[in-house]
Amino acid sequence: MLQTNSKKVKKGDIFIALKGINDDGHNYIEDATKKGASKIISNNGEEYINQYIKDNYIDINIIGVTGTNGKTTTCYLIYQLLNKIGIKCAYIGTIGYIVDNIHEELDNTTPSKLDTYYLLKRSKELDCKYVVMEISSQALEQDRVDFIKLDYIIYTNITRDHLDYHKTMNNYIKAKLKIFNLLKDNGVALINNDDKYSNLFKINNYKTYGIINKSDYMLDNYKYNLIGEFNKYNLLASISVLYNMGYTYNDLYNIVSTLKEPKGRMDLIEYNNNKIIVDYAHTPDALENVLNTVKNIKHNKIITIIGCGGNRDKGKRKIMGKLSTRLSDYVIFTSDNPRYEDELDIINDMISELDIDNYEIESNREKAIKRGIQLLSNNDILMVLGKGHENYQIIKNKKIFFDDKQVILDNI
Repeated sequence: MLQTNSKKVKKGDIFIALKGINDDGHNYIEDATKKGASKIISNNGEEYINQYIKDNYIDINIIGVTGTNGKTTTCYLIYQLLNKIGIKCAYIGTIGYIVDNIHEELDNTTPSKLDTYYLLKRSKELDCKYVVMEISSQALEQDRVDFIKLDYIIYTNITRDHLDYHKTMNNYIKAKLKIFNLLKDNGVALINNDDKYSNLFKINNYKTYGIINKSDYMLDNYKYNLIGEFNKYNLLASISVLYNMGYTYNDLYNIVSTLKEPKGRMDLIEYNNNKIIVDYAHTPDALENVLNTVKNIKHNKIITIIGCGGNRDKGKRKIMGKLSTRLSDYVIFTSDNPRYEDELDIINDMISELDIDNYEIESNREKAIKRGIQLLSNNDILMVLGKGHENYQIIKNKKIFFDDKQVILDNI
């Protein structure tokens, strides 16, 4: 096999040394050699990979989902729908690679080009008819998926995110638009017609879905077991794909009520007469959505635990601070993957423009969660936000095991 990660090299593999954004594969040639690599490609590695993929093309149906928020849940709902209706499907995205009883973690929402190729190959070998995958703006910008052809595109929305990488919203949008270069001639794009940037994505063969604006697919008489207005969009997008495949309301009616959210998305834990919810919300839009959602649940107080990632878009920190304090009764600011930054510096950025004092600081995330649980009294809601399914904290360049949900379960 070809490998670009020396950790994965086995005897006989070919190691390709690529220079990445944060690291250089040439630094790991010796390691790959010690592990038994039969050949080292140190020049023109990208061309070598491209030729290999071209010569060994994988013919499989692919559904690609892009957007700031909703990618994971939408993909996971489609994955469930297809499998429950009898069409074997694999999932590739933020929560890993999932097919049958296999569930493996991935390094990125959209893996490297070579890893994506091997996952598609593996899915084909497991007799999958479809793969549904999250396609990030970074992956599109870095041409990680330029070799795939999509049967369906779903565009969920665009809000502020990844500006540490893209620098401007305009660049971010341009990166997202590259997904249309991957659509098959007879493929269909499904566009969220209620998103303010939707007109930019109405390219070639498209249909719309929405709740507010008149669309090709709209919800009527919504009754469902997923919490949140935003999940209406995720569900509607998912059903729209199945409708385009020729399935009907009657085909899907009984299946829809059995669908579940992925781990770490509005993950509810009952504690005495209180509710604790773990969610991945880490953008201003997602934060506002989840907090507005729980406001509609009968409650006494909303207590929120939140942080921001280090070495990422600093501009969103004060926005996150304002939103959390405005939409919660009380906030505990804490750490969330500080990386190479001091966690207190990040928190200070979050609180720098607050004109309200309904918060405290506890930079140790475990202590913050324990503190949040202690503050619960009667019919309160504790929101533990930012990490969701992640079971680690990134400190400097190391991943240290940490699971929000497990900490909660250990302390209630």
